[in-house]
Amino acid sequence: MDEDKKAVALKYKINEDNAPKVVAKGRGYIAESIERIAKEYDIHIERDAELADSLYRLKLDEEIPEELYEAVAKILAYIYSL
Repeated sequence: MDEDKKAVALKYKINEDNAPKVVAKGRGYIAESIERIAKEYDIHIERDAELADSLYRLKLDEEIPEELYEAVAKILAYIYSL
């Protein structure tokens, strides 16, 4: 287990939410659990350590700040194209 590993889960509903929100976050074992659950539910996992670090600083249920919109929008665009 990598204790430095971080995972952040975001939720975003088009036409409902103003911006994506942090719904789960963790390090080490919790990060691995978040990834395991995402895989179980066939939820896309994007690996971007720098973005994860920025998102990890946010509180649970907090909307992402404007400065992260572009980075997260690229990921969402990719997911919606799948």
